[in-house]
Amino acid sequence: MKKHLFLATSMMAALPLASCRTVPEGTQGNASSFGTDIAFLKKHVKVQVLRSSSGAQVAIVPAWQGRVITSSAGGEKGLSYGWINYPLVESGIKPEAERTGLESHIYVFGGEERLWLGPEGGQYALFFPPGVKDYTFDKWKTPALIDTEPFEVKTATDTRIVLERSAKLTNKAGTAFSLRLERDVEVLEKAAVAGEFTVEVPDSVRFVGYRSRNVLANTGDKPWTKEGGVMSVWMLGMLKHGPGVTVVVPLADGSEPAVNSDYFGTPGSDRLRVVKQAVFFKGDGQFRSKIGIPPRRAKGICGSYDADRGILTVIRFSQPADAASLPYVRSQWKDHEQPYAGDVINAYNDGSPEPGAKPLGPFYELESSSPALPLEPGKAIEHTQTTVHFEGTAGQLDPLSLATLGVSIAEITAALK
Repeated sequence: MKKHLFLATSMMAALPLASCRTVPEGTQGNASSFGTDIAFLKKHVKVQVLRSSSGAQVAIVPAWQGRVITSSAGGEKGLSYGWINYPLVESGIKPEAERTGLESHIYVFGGEERLWLGPEGGQYALFFPPGVKDYTFDKWKTPALIDTEPFEVKTATDTRIVLERSAKLTNKAGTAFSLRLERDVEVLEKAAVAGEFTVEVPDSVRFVGYRSRNVLANTGDKPWTKEGGVMSVWMLGMLKHGPGVTVVVPLADGSEPAVNSDYFGTPGSDRLRVVKQAVFFKGDGQFRSKIGIPPRRAKGICGSYDADRGILTVIRFSQPADAASLPYVRSQWKDHEQPYAGDVINAYNDGSPEPGAKPLGPFYELESSSPALPLEPGKAIEHTQTTVHFEGTAGQLDPLSLATLGVSIAEITAALK
C-alpha cells in the first residue's frame, strides 16, 4: 500500500478512542437524529444552529474553524447527515504536552464541511516543517490554524454566520505567509436552492441547503509566488457511509484521463466505474481508497446517493471557467515534478489501512479545491461551495439527480453492481 497520503485520509487509523460513556445511544451506528447530535455536542462545545423557514437546520462549530458539523432537512427529529467522531469530541482538545498518538498530529472531529489549506505534502507542504527531507508520519502535523484554533465570530443571525482568523504559516520550503481566513456560511431557502441548481424542488422532497464563502487573503508585505509555494482553499466533508452509498462525479468531455485512482491502490470495478458522462465510486466505508478528478474533466459539481436512507447529496463549487490552465496543488507525501498539476475534486472511502487495523471512521468524503494562485499583498482568493441534501423516495429524487448530476437514480444504483 502506498504511503503518500492526503490529509483527512492520510491519518493512520490508530486514533486513540476516549470513553463513550455519554455518547448517545445509536450514534455509533450512524442512526442518530439531528437533535440527539446537537444535544451531545452542546455538552462539549458551543454550537451555532442556522435555520431555514422550511425547518431545515445547519450546525456550525466556531471553535473547530467554523465547520458545518452536521445538518438536517427535518429539524431536530430529522436525520443528521454529518459524520461525527463522538469519542474524540467527548475527550476534547488536550494541552500540547499531554497529546499522544494521532491526536498529537490532528484532531479528527468530523463534520460535513470544513475549511482547510493545501498542499498537504510535496515540496511546498503545509503539514511538514522546513528542512525535513523525508515524509514520515512523525514529522507530519496539521497546522493548528486548521486543527485546534477557533475562528472568531464576526456576525451571527438565525440564517448566517461569518467567522475569520488571522495567522502566520511557514511551508516546507521555508516560505513564510501572513494570512487571513474568512468563512461565511448561510442556510438556503427553496428559491435559492432552485436557482443555484436550476431545479424545481417538489414539496414532497425534504431538503437542507447551505452555501459557504471561503476567503484566503495575503496580509503580509510580500507577494506569494509559485516558486516559493502558493496555497489552495481546500474543502472537505465527512459523511455517513453505508452499503448503498455511491459517489457521483459528472465529467466534462475530453481526452485526458478522467480519474486519478492510485492514491491507495486502484479500486476494483465493483468500487469504481468510469463512463462517458460520470464517475461512480463506492462509499460504503469498507475499503480504503481515494480518487481525484483533474480540472480538465471536472464540471464544478459532484454528489452522492444513499439508496438505503433515501438521500441525494449535491455539491457545487466555484470552479473557474479556465481551471484547466490554472495551478492546482498536489498533496501526496513526496516531491513533485509538477507540484501544480493536482486535482480539483476528490472523493475518499474509509476502511482498514491494513489487515486487522481499525478504520478511521468509517465514513466517506467529498472534497473540492480552489486553484493555488500567486497573491500580491492585500489580494485574496475566494472559493464558494453550496451543499444540498435532498431526502425522498427514488422516484421523487430521480428528476433532481438528472437535473444536477446528469444521471438517473437507476443508473447510480446499477453502476457498481
